[in-house]
Amino acid sequence: MSRRTDVVVIGGGQAGLAAGYHLRRLGIEFVILDAQATPGGAWQHTWDSLRLFSPAAYSSLPGRLMPLQPGQTYPDAAHVVDYLADYEKRYELPVQRGVWVDAVHRDGGFLRVETDCGDWQARAVVSATGTWTRPFMPAVSGRREYTGRQLHTVQYGSPADFTGRRVIVVGGGNSGAQIAADLAGSAELTWVTQRPPRYLADDIDGRALFDAATARRRALDTGRTDTGGVASLGDIVAVPPVRAAREAGLLLAKPMFSRLTPTGVEWADGTYAEADTVIWCTGFRPALAHFASLRLRGSRGRIATDGTRAVDEPRLHLLGYGDWTGPASATLIGVGRPARDAAREIAELLRA
Repeated sequence: MSRRTDVVVIGGGQAGLAAGYHLRRLGIEFVILDAQATPGGAWQHTWDSLRLFSPAAYSSLPGRLMPLQPGQTYPDAAHVVDYLADYEKRYELPVQRGVWVDAVHRDGGFLRVETDCGDWQARAVVSATGTWTRPFMPAVSGRREYTGRQLHTVQYGSPADFTGRRVIVVGGGNSGAQIAADLAGSAELTWVTQRPPRYLADDIDGRALFDAATARRRALDTGRTDTGGVASLGDIVAVPPVRAAREAGLLLAKPMFSRLTPTGVEWADGTYAEADTVIWCTGFRPALAHFASLRLRGSRGRIATDGTRAVDEPRLHLLGYGDWTGPASATLIGVGRPARDAAREIAELLRA
């Protein structure tokens, strides 16, 4: 027999907690279902040296400022995990852990959320599953023939695992630059990017990125010229470790190679490099497989949305997947506003 509630939030990371905060403020009955055994979302699984792009005060969820981390301007991932655990406890958010959502189905006036721990019937669903569980690996020639070790960002831990090894890091975004900087002093590093690295100005951090993303969304919503948002500023935030490696001449990017061989990589001009390991810092895709039965996804794998609300299923809201579900909504500072808007729309739906 299915349990019933007004809203099921799928995912207990930063986006799910922000949704829970606003749903609670509006007096809406809800439950948060999270596959993780412990609080912290994807922050539990990042590499050891990862730091936020912004100081703690500008990396906060609604209602609760992130406390400073002693001795650190930019908090590390463990500090974020502690903050999220405290946030969940402080607001008594009803998170059920170790619950895997298999599918969401239409069920008359409800959406039925099918899980490995039984079903829930809800009048609305907020999906906040993020992207970390769907790493993207490009279809590069020879990738299956390469006999060395291949990792994605999600599997990287620390430079100690690669001391003295020949490592190729692929990717010109923040993850690629940060992992390349992390490895520069201990591994024989080759950093490969699709285009020359574009660093943001050294004084730009996550707060400025949020402002840029918000300005772009406002321009688009009012029919004004597209400002370009964050992409117009660059691809890489020059956090201190990246800046230090760059200034030491350790981050010298090569263009993308044309293929992998069994023992390394080869460029179009015939240049060749041996490699023990290739680390693919090539991004993620939204984790939306649980909506397959609703048939909402378009040709690019996204669900069409108006704000956070799914265009073809108004009882469904998507939160935290990137700018297409709210400006900077995949960030701590950016998810609060779309979470508030989603909760307000759900409240209107429940009153109808």
